Amino acid sequence: MADDQSTLVKAVIAVLHDGEKGFPDIGEHLKDTSKKSFFIQEGQTRGEYARQLESAYSSATGESIETGGTGIGAAHRVWGDVKASLGGGDHTLLETAEQGEDAAKKAYKEALESSSVTGQIRTLLQTQQTHIMASHDKVKAMRDSTAS
Repeated sequence: MADDQSTLVKAVIAVLHDGEKGFPDIGEHLKDTSKKSFFIQEGQTRGEYARQLESAYSSATGESIETGGTGIGAAHRVWGDVKASLGGGDHTLLETAEQGEDAAKKAYKEALESSSVTGQIRTLLQTQQTHIMASHDKVKAMRDSTAS
């Protein structure tokens, strides 16, 4: 079961690293300065969440668990850059961001549905998930507000 916990926690950490890189990347292309500011801050939050989980996992198991982002996340960022360079407006970029948020929600959901994720790691995931859900909803609302 520890292997299952390791796999699930690694998946969450990887998606957090995707967000750490992806949020500021999209933010730099947004025209609205308040949205841009949110995206930069959210990228920092995702990096902090990844480090918290890495530390909690290490404390709980005595093992180091460090991972970068996912290949899908890297491709997603490139696709966002292409959309921006082709003149994609804020709505298009926010659609891309929401897709990334869907991946984050899924990773947290899968980890928290598993009985192998326990103790401090479970508590941390639950706390972080609250923020992830709120962030998803905010990105979705931003996207909806830019619909033509």
